[in-house]
Amino acid sequence: MTTLPPRAGRRCHNAINPLHSTVYFSPDFAKELAALGVTDAGAAYFAGRAAAMGPVGPGVVSASFYNFNHELVARHLPAVWDTAAPEAVLAARLRAADATLRRLLGDAVVASEEMAEAARLALRAAEACTRHARPLYAAHADLPVPEEPHLAYWHAATLLREHRGDGHLVALLSAGLDPLEALVSHTATGKGMAPRWILATRGWRRADWDAAAERLRGRGLLDAAGELTEAGAALRADLEDHTDRLDAAPYEHLGAAGVERLTELGRGFLGAAVAAGAFPQDLAGKG
Repeated sequence: MTTLPPRAGRRCHNAINPLHSTVYFSPDFAKELAALGVTDAGAAYFAGRAAAMGPVGPGVVSASFYNFNHELVARHLPAVWDTAAPEAVLAARLRAADATLRRLLGDAVVASEEMAEAARLALRAAEACTRHARPLYAAHADLPVPEEPHLAYWHAATLLREHRGDGHLVALLSAGLDPLEALVSHTATGKGMAPRWILATRGWRRADWDAAAERLRGRGLLDAAGELTEAGAALRADLEDHTDRLDAAPYEHLGAAGVERLTELGRGFLGAAVAAGAFPQDLAGKG
């Protein structure tokens, strides 16, 4: 039986995950990967997020990332490892995280006791994460914890992000949503990535998007205008509840007071990062 308020773990995830994600939108990340010879944005993303798994091929990444077109992944993998070895990519990603957090939050926040406290809390939560059936989490769990508190916090956020993400894929499979149907239905909630960003970064064409939307209409999940039906909204809500159940252990381990405090600290850091321009303004939405 849970000891936490309803959706407390999800709220905590939503407070700390985006700060991890800022690195992949950061010019510091692009600069670090370019210094290794990886200048294509897609290749840099696949390498940066997959490097913890070693020099994997496109099949592993398509499976563990879920919502990218396999043809796009295969365009960059395994070729990118001939340019930059996984170990070099991981070191570059950590340097980018350091530069990004310092730029967005400022050195005073990076060196603050609040940041050190957040790192301790997030790492404590991650102690209860599990490796089985969670490839991205398990690969990152084998990496050392950085010494600096802001990088330890970023590392812990990575662990918690990938732990929830791996579980979310189980929920998507259970709901019968293929990669693009998952994206289309998430965008229809108003909380997902805007279609233009998905089509630009995930390797899908507009025809693929339209076909996925038509399949969802056939299941009664989207209406003619592309909005979620009552059944579609219920399915998306069930998906998140399913994911919550699979991701409960870290937050139960941390406890209600710890989750509340980590959420508070995470929201503060995230708010500062967003105000500093961490994400494109048109990243989310239905349009």
